[in-house]
Amino acid sequence: MPENRRILHIDLDAFFCSVEELRDPTLKGKPFAVGGHPDQRGVVASCSYAARKFGVRSAMPMSQAVKICKPLIIVRGKYGDYGDASKKVMDYLREQTDQIEQISIDEAFLDITNLPGTSEVIAKTLQRHVNSEFGLPCSIGIAGNKLVAKMATDYGKIASGISDKPPNAIFIVSLGSEQSFLDPLPVDALWGVGPKTAEKLKELNIKTIGDITRFPEQELLNRFGKWGFAIGQRARGIDDRPITMKHILKSVSQETTFAKDISEESALVETISKLSYRISRRMQKKSIQGTTIKIKLRRSDFSTVTRQTTLKQPINDQETITATAVSLFKKEWKIGEPVRLIGVGVSGLAPKQLNLWEHQSQVQENESRTRLNIVIKHLRQKYGNEVVRWGDDLAKDE
Repeated sequence: MPENRRILHIDLDAFFCSVEELRDPTLKGKPFAVGGHPDQRGVVASCSYAARKFGVRSAMPMSQAVKICKPLIIVRGKYGDYGDASKKVMDYLREQTDQIEQISIDEAFLDITNLPGTSEVIAKTLQRHVNSEFGLPCSIGIAGNKLVAKMATDYGKIASGISDKPPNAIFIVSLGSEQSFLDPLPVDALWGVGPKTAEKLKELNIKTIGDITRFPEQELLNRFGKWGFAIGQRARGIDDRPITMKHILKSVSQETTFAKDISEESALVETISKLSYRISRRMQKKSIQGTTIKIKLRRSDFSTVTRQTTLKQPINDQETITATAVSLFKKEWKIGEPVRLIGVGVSGLAPKQLNLWEHQSQVQENESRTRLNIVIKHLRQKYGNEVVRWGDDLAKDE
């Protein structure tokens, strides 16, 4: 890595809400949240900074949000609009450099090492364009690597203070000053350290990132394993990861939160089947297979359990995903137990490998399967779902 490396991290502030304000300017300055209805167990997907002053946060149950923020306005998201707005911004960023890594719908890293101008000039130019051309606020952090650049963005937002308006902040960590920037920050400000790890560190009287660097490395390894080494490296601002231009899909998952707790086995199994179908369809479109299947259950008391198993052969068909997920589900679920959320996932992904026979017959097989599915769909629409059943299902009934 070049010694003068400059990485810029950009984060579109309260992105969903900012797009909604473009559609409806009367929302500006008001406490509102994008998400589901509180009576249907909706969650907050994004919230305005005016709502954050009341304590509303992303991923919070909407029922809780309306309790702590009485004037909260709930907006049903227009997710297609968010995708369109994101694409416009990312396309503009790609015009500045091809060294760009989009990490979410509203965040990206750019390697600006070879761009002309100082870091401050580049940041202000990008921010001004995103503000004026797209009407979107954004915060920017710049440092010598992705880790510190991301943390610089987060710090800039916090340093802007509490306001009804988005921070639209810029914060730059100059080369060589990484440690002085990191040392006084609390441990939970370190990218990748969640509440549980932060709590364990505080039990060791480690309260700041600087405390981590002064703690014996071997002790971190003994207590946290490989993650202890990573924590030590991050606390020292060490991050040699390159900009990854192509996103590598690591898993495919689907989940659903029920409007009311479900305790009937048939309904839960049917939901698993539907989720498995969506996963299988997506994997087949991308011509990928996976080896690890996971189930996620959230009970009525909000306790969550995940279980997974690894198969001997990679798969992407609905039948195998469903059967494996149902098997995992039945090992964890007690008959009659209410379930709030259920999810299915497949990981261990890799491109599907076709042998010669598969390659020659795939088109014919797909055409046959398509015709069969069309016939089955029409029969079920006319006579009900039970009119056609798979042989494996009939065997289970005997």
